[in-house]
Amino acid sequence: MKHEKQRQATYYKLTLLISSMLCIIGLIFIYSASSAFALERIGNAHFYVRKQSFGFLLGIIILGFTYCIPFGLIQALAPLIFVGALFLTGITLIPGIGRTVHGSSRWISLFLFNFQPGELLKIAFMLAVARLCAKTTPATFKLKKVLPPTLILLIPASLILLKQPDFGTFVMLVTITASFLFVAGMSTRRFVIASGIMLPILATLIALRPYRVKRILTFLDPWKNPQGAGFQIIQSLIAIASGGLYGQGIGFSKQKFFYLPMQHTDFIFSIITEESGLIGAMIIIISFVALIYLIMRIALLAQNRFAFFVALGSAIILGTQAAINIGVALGMLPTKGISLPFVSYGNSSLISTLLMIGLVGASIHAKPDQAT
Repeated sequence: MKHEKQRQATYYKLTLLISSMLCIIGLIFIYSASSAFALERIGNAHFYVRKQSFGFLLGIIILGFTYCIPFGLIQALAPLIFVGALFLTGITLIPGIGRTVHGSSRWISLFLFNFQPGELLKIAFMLAVARLCAKTTPATFKLKKVLPPTLILLIPASLILLKQPDFGTFVMLVTITASFLFVAGMSTRRFVIASGIMLPILATLIALRPYRVKRILTFLDPWKNPQGAGFQIIQSLIAIASGGLYGQGIGFSKQKFFYLPMQHTDFIFSIITEESGLIGAMIIIISFVALIYLIMRIALLAQNRFAFFVALGSAIILGTQAAINIGVALGMLPTKGISLPFVSYGNSSLISTLLMIGLVGASIHAKPDQAT
């Protein structure tokens, strides 16, 4: 067991190294991508990179604090953490408290930045479901005992997220639920049946919102309306194609000059590829693959079921978000407002991501289960 702890510690050091590298890359390219936009709209070219730097420092403090918390305490408080996160997410719907941006009421205005409670809810939900799944093993798993309490967590969270609306986070909660139940011991047959039930539900939720249908139609043929709905994805593809092998050089993007919307948030990968080329894009992709691999190795070496699910959940969230963000930028997925972890501008996303890295570190110190 001591040898396994040492291996986990080594994997975690590498995890911290890659996470730090991605954060630094993010700061560099947030400044590059946002400076012209910030100068034009706000009068300060350093506005966004300064705010991101604040989020990075705060995130590092939260990471360190989380790492030092006894892991048993995190497990014990998981239900309360979920209730608190659900409450904060719910009050975004109250006029005067929640802040609406681009038609979605997802934010609460704090002193220095706008906080998105949905980012915290995602982690809190993962902790709560991990606690439920940790009480069983594949040999003793019974769906009728695990599914009802999981749905009690999922349904209210989903209703709030869909009301905001925040369809991306809702899909993430469903992904976490499906992944955890399958790994916990759900049979393949029941998993396929559940997926078959869930797919038409997701399709209905998409159909109920015309803008979601429009995104899918635009994804299928962005050139049908190149100056309208298809403009963003076309500009993203132009940025990526312009990068070539070595890129235009850091700071020399053309698409960031009011051609590509959301250039420092959802589409920062496009600017990175334009400025640093295929080499820069591959550095980002390989870094995420390595990061997910390391966290999965930490999970598999865990001698504690709750620690296993927390590390697994962190890998699922980070890997899914990175895959969706990069897939959207490459025109392989419909446009969705999901940030690139560590890299995209956004204090809530960055702080929550670093919080997850802290949880992974804390999981290494979990006491082994009695049956282990």
